[in-house]
Amino acid sequence: MALRPVQVNIKALDHAAVGRFWAAALGWSASAGTPGVTTYVGPTGPFVWPDPVAVGIDVVTVPEPRTTTKNRVHLDLATTSVAHQAALVARLRSLGATPVDVGQRAVPWTVLADPEGNEFCVLEPREVYRDTGPIAAVVVDCADPRAMARFWDGALDWTLHEVTDDQAVLRSAKRVGPYLEFIRTPDVKTVPDRVHLDLLPYPGDDKDAEVARLRALGATDLGLGQGDVPWTCLADPEGHEFCVLAPS
Repeated sequence: MALRPVQVNIKALDHAAVGRFWAAALGWSASAGTPGVTTYVGPTGPFVWPDPVAVGIDVVTVPEPRTTTKNRVHLDLATTSVAHQAALVARLRSLGATPVDVGQRAVPWTVLADPEGNEFCVLEPREVYRDTGPIAAVVVDCADPRAMARFWDGALDWTLHEVTDDQAVLRSAKRVGPYLEFIRTPDVKTVPDRVHLDLLPYPGDDKDAEVARLRALGATDLGLGQGDVPWTCLADPEGHEFCVLAPS
């Protein structure tokens, strides 16, 4: 029994516009998920879901606008050179991204926000991310990376690469696609996030059994007014929302 992250879920007032932005930003394709409700962004080529390597992006329409509170989950984008970083930042700004000050001060990466204000970072070239694809990492702010490592290492079939007081790092056991990083931050979670992970059981595994296993690890049920849906909404021990999707 195991789960794998298959997509980053981004809530938006205009799913199509935000989906188009992320498709252009990553050099991927945008396609209709649930017509009029979601836009799925994934690698170009024949549609395959879940993608065997990449973690896709599913942009979902919600009626509530984003608050001014910084998201506790964001994407880091990879670059291959300083020139590539500068060119990517310029291209993203031409697509509608805006610079954001989240208290980063003088750092070698650039912090931007998508057209609805969701923060993301364009990293300077780093050797560790040379083979991740355009998304270097899904980054989660947390109070206790060691506790997050215990929960998420048990929840996923990914490999735990590093655990310190300041960060915990996981990646697919196949050593492909982005990293999942939990970074210690001083602020605390106060509002539901606009960005979260969606997890999927493998074919033949039982979704309800997986959900029960997550609860035993410390996950709690989450009521978001989702009604009767085939996925289950949970929160990790620090309250980060995530969903367990039903195998299709």
